[in-house]
Amino acid sequence: MKKSQENSHIDNIRHSLAHLLAMAVLKKFPKSQLGVGPVIENGFYYDIKLPRAVSDDELKEFEKTMREMIAQKLVFKGEKITPQKARSLFKNQPFKLDLIKEFTKEKKQLTAYHTGDFVDLCRGGHIKNTSEINPDAFKLTKVAGAYWRGDEKNPQLTRIYGIAFATKDELEKHLAFLEEAKRRDHKRLGVELDLFTFSDLVGSGLPLWTPKGTIMRNILDSYVWKLRKAAGYEQVDIPHITKKDLYETSGHWEKFQDELFKITTREGHLFVMKPMNCPHHTQIYNRKQFSYRDLPQRYASTTKVYRDEQSGELSGLSRVRAITQDDAHVFCRHSQVQEEILKIWDIISEFYGKVGFTLAVRLSLSDPKQPKNYLGTPVLWKKAESTLRAIIKDKGVEAYEGIGEAAFYGPKIDFIAKDSLGREWQVATIQLDMNLPERFDLACINEKGERERIVMIHAAIMGSIERYLSILIEHYAGAFPLWLAPVQAMVLTVTDAAKDYAHGVAETMVQRDIRVSVDDRNETIGKKIREAEMQKIPYLLVIGGREAEAKTVAVRERGKGDQGAMPLEAFLKRLQEE
Repeated sequence: MKKSQENSHIDNIRHSLAHLLAMAVLKKFPKSQLGVGPVIENGFYYDIKLPRAVSDDELKEFEKTMREMIAQKLVFKGEKITPQKARSLFKNQPFKLDLIKEFTKEKKQLTAYHTGDFVDLCRGGHIKNTSEINPDAFKLTKVAGAYWRGDEKNPQLTRIYGIAFATKDELEKHLAFLEEAKRRDHKRLGVELDLFTFSDLVGSGLPLWTPKGTIMRNILDSYVWKLRKAAGYEQVDIPHITKKDLYETSGHWEKFQDELFKITTREGHLFVMKPMNCPHHTQIYNRKQFSYRDLPQRYASTTKVYRDEQSGELSGLSRVRAITQDDAHVFCRHSQVQEEILKIWDIISEFYGKVGFTLAVRLSLSDPKQPKNYLGTPVLWKKAESTLRAIIKDKGVEAYEGIGEAAFYGPKIDFIAKDSLGREWQVATIQLDMNLPERFDLACINEKGERERIVMIHAAIMGSIERYLSILIEHYAGAFPLWLAPVQAMVLTVTDAAKDYAHGVAETMVQRDIRVSVDDRNETIGKKIREAEMQKIPYLLVIGGREAEAKTVAVRERGKGDQGAMPLEAFLKRLQEE
């Protein structure tokens, strides 16, 4: 069986299991109201309005019922139906009636699938018979809340998730993967390692960064700036709010006004908290007339942007309402685009090489079937997409194309990192924009003394610092390399008599720019070591009377244990080399 056929078959199995899940729920709660039950990566879910919350034990009960149904070798049979028949079949299912109304308005063909006595509004596909499902290769995993159609103004439903595979072995491997992912979950580790916190008084989706977490943010951002400065970028600074007029001109208001935080002044003027930095940067460029000799102009600014994400979509640092972007924009001529993009590409390669990420490349293009999702004319889009395609070709890099993945103002080169668990994340991005220069009338004076339209390149190295740190925390499971660890070494005293020497050691390390802390509490050394190891600190220096007298330190290295005693200078040399 070809790979595409295998993928199609497992998707059909997962979709059929979603129907069996709905059947199992209806058996226990006959008056439940069904939403939708699609296939997702590695599994499926079904949104259902239930009379009460369900427990994990009840998930096992639903699984048992589903396995009993699988054993009955039930047939899945589809049929095309009219809107009138659809309304009759689902007269007691208000969410299905809502879908029928929408599909009828859009003149979509309605189909229903029958399984035993159960019928669902569904376009398929499905297996022919439940005997195709391995009863030992699926599991219901969790329960969550979800608003109908993703709109918080609509009723909240219960979403039951499941995973499914062709074999029991695949299921068990995936369950082991989920356990490891849970162990590495940044939402748990971030709190345990004291990197960030959330406050109900501040609000969800608005992370607060502790001293340790702020050190990590600053290390990463400073490194990005060091690379950018060497490439000729200049720092700029912009306000966090703007008149809505700026975003009406840019097109953000038309496309995303529901996602914007809005502020009305006491004089009745409407302002917006910035969701993007690029429109502000256009106004810095437009402050004066530039000659072609002045280009490129390269502006960089690490600053927060704000987006009104729905509460149900927020997730730790991965999805927040306050997003710190390491944003940069290049204003240049068409003839300079390739050179500028390759400079950004070099920065990205060096930055991610430091972490050890291998990057795949995606050319993110517009979807010609959805022109309303984009600004500008097809001519401009074709020119921009052809330019990026040619740059990738000249670079000699393999890239896959993502239709519909472009920004609304231009195509982009996205860089995809694979973490230690094999998960893929979009990280850096380079975007070629020929639309905002048109909308803001950005130009330079060329060799002929004429106004020449310029282009704009958007470049984010980490993108969202919050999201990038969530990836790093999980990639390293909190055991950060020495250069990134917020505390690189901790000095632990064995006795009170060693305190003075211990603090002297720490002071020497501070003078060498080593991030160090001291634990001189009146606790056993065993307890101090255990607690420090829980903080995943790279090096622990144990100091007692013997070390104080010999002017040495007893070194414990993370993951390797006791390394023996050595002179402080020898240890400092080791750290500097590492």
